[in-house]
Amino acid sequence: MDELRETIGELRRHPWAPDVALVGALAAWVLLTGVVLGGGATLLGLVQVLPLFVRRRRPLTAALLVALGCLVQLALLDEPIPANVAVPVAVYSAAAFGDRRTSRLGLALGLVGAVLAGLAWSFGGPELAQQLAAASVQMFFMATFVGAAWVLGDVVRRRKEVLSRLQAQHRALARDTAQRTRLVAQGERASIAREMHDVVAHSLAVVVVQADGALYAARQALDAPPAIGPDRAALERAAQTLDTLAQTARDSLADTRRLVGVLRDEDAGAEFSPLQGLAYLDDLVQRVRDSGVAVDVVVRGRTEDLPREVDLAAYRVVQESLTNVLKHAGPQAHVDVDVMRTPAVLLVRVTDDGTGAPPDADGEGNGVLGMAERAEVLGGSVHAGPRARGGWEVVATIPVDDDASGAGARPAAGGER
Repeated sequence: MDELRETIGELRRHPWAPDVALVGALAAWVLLTGVVLGGGATLLGLVQVLPLFVRRRRPLTAALLVALGCLVQLALLDEPIPANVAVPVAVYSAAAFGDRRTSRLGLALGLVGAVLAGLAWSFGGPELAQQLAAASVQMFFMATFVGAAWVLGDVVRRRKEVLSRLQAQHRALARDTAQRTRLVAQGERASIAREMHDVVAHSLAVVVVQADGALYAARQALDAPPAIGPDRAALERAAQTLDTLAQTARDSLADTRRLVGVLRDEDAGAEFSPLQGLAYLDDLVQRVRDSGVAVDVVVRGRTEDLPREVDLAAYRVVQESLTNVLKHAGPQAHVDVDVMRTPAVLLVRVTDDGTGAPPDADGEGNGVLGMAERAEVLGGSVHAGPRARGGWEVVATIPVDDDASGAGARPAAGGER
């Protein structure tokens, strides 16, 4: 089996080798029989055999040259010669290596040649009936050989076409599989990017705000006279440490944004793994309050039985909105968080009365886009923009596939406004 595979591989690397062997064998046969038949038969035989060398690359040319040699033979000789075996080989090659037009033309040339040869080699005897009988027999056998060679070549051609279609389908399937794999990978990258931005960027923003607040307090203490020497040195070291901490957190936040930009794919489907939900809303709000921002929260209706995807999306909207407040609203901002469940939708509204984004804000965050993606994949929407009376507003509407809705309002940490 291994030897057969090696032989097939060698033939594929040198496709002209079989033609050289075939033409060489037929030419040797013609030369050997030419000793008996004479020089004219040898020359005609070589004329019919040599065109077979191009039977794979130019099957129609080979068939026409063989047919031309046969016509010359019919004009000069009144009997077949050994080189006539080139006819079925040429018909087979036209059917196997040519297109349908070449295949049919090769068959027509072979059948016409069989009829002409049968008539030319049978007439000349004493009785017409015997001549017709001999012509019929010769035409039948020669046409049979030509037809068998054509059928065999046509089968080979059809098999090649089937193999070609199968290979094309295999390549298409491989491309489709590779594309699906890339889409899945892009979806995972987008999901990782969203979770990284929601978790890491929020925490780093809190670190920056708290470090800046502590640094401000330390510098105020340094500027307040009188200052005792040892206490002043300790405050200076603390201020320097807080300055380094704030700058490191800012650099980490910038690196996180760049990494999120690499991971994000705008066309990828939004798929997430639920990590937190509105049950953690009080903890989230308390962390923001600890940074010095006043937050009031009210939750209306039941949120305990929300679908996991809806619960996570609502939590992320609040988290991202509060992160933007810490970064852009200013130290005196006041935030209201209102979560209301109705029979049809879950409404999340976060508003503040801050000063908005600072002039040096880079505007490269992905928070609003991430909120919109989460809501859209659930059939909802997100609106974010400035308020007419100052500050910023984020409103998210997420459909809830549940007719059950709690009554009344449940104040969360901070109570109602």
